[in-house]
Amino acid sequence: MTYCLAIKVKEGLVAISDTRITSGTDTTVKKKILIEQKDNYSLFIMTSGLRSVRDKAILYFRELVEEGVEHNKLYKAVNAFGEQVRRVAEEDKAALEKSGFKFNLNTIIGGQLKDDEEHKLFLLYPEGNWVELDQGAPFVIIGNSGHGKPILQRTLDSNSSMKLALKTGFLSFDSTRASANDVDFPIDVVLYKTDTYGMIEHRYEQKDLLHISAQWADELKNALIHIPEEWMDAAFNKLPVKNVDKIKPL
Repeated sequence: MTYCLAIKVKEGLVAISDTRITSGTDTTVKKKILIEQKDNYSLFIMTSGLRSVRDKAILYFRELVEEGVEHNKLYKAVNAFGEQVRRVAEEDKAALEKSGFKFNLNTIIGGQLKDDEEHKLFLLYPEGNWVELDQGAPFVIIGNSGHGKPILQRTLDSNSSMKLALKTGFLSFDSTRASANDVDFPIDVVLYKTDTYGMIEHRYEQKDLLHISAQWADELKNALIHIPEEWMDAAFNKLPVKNVDKIKPL
């Protein structure tokens, strides 16, 4: 399984990707995020699904860029990548499904190209169609998404800072990691500030963030302890009282 998260706030974009690849009993570490950037052209691509499908679609897309195909807006680059996903589907889908594998490549693409008024974030489906994430939905997760959503939904909005987005995003990943044995460190983080056309990437190992995980666990326990309990009396007062008359003396 995969955990890839991208967050769009007014200040910029934050992306987090785990690196665990599981094949049978074998586990390896591989990048799941690709950055392409040059003058007035800056984007990242994250995927979940079959690695072979991902690698082939990425290769086809990079060939387009290297051959000089230009995209002045991010949605056009998303369309181009979607075309490569459909191309791979035409080539490999039938054979994969015959072998029992599902063609399930989901993709997050974020960035800003020269004619984009601001940074953009897109979710691309296996069929090659897409949706754009706006202020009403400041984040998107692909892969193992169930465990990490609540903290994001409770905390983030479009006015959140990039630092808060990264902090919350890590805690979302950490909740997923604690609940699923197929998501783990190291994680790759990509940051992009709007109108800069320059993305940075940083890898965090578990040792780098172990103290943050521990602090979060302690603060959750303390917060739970300090939640008032009077509201529970309405339920607990209905419990039957132990009948002392039925207790036989020793």
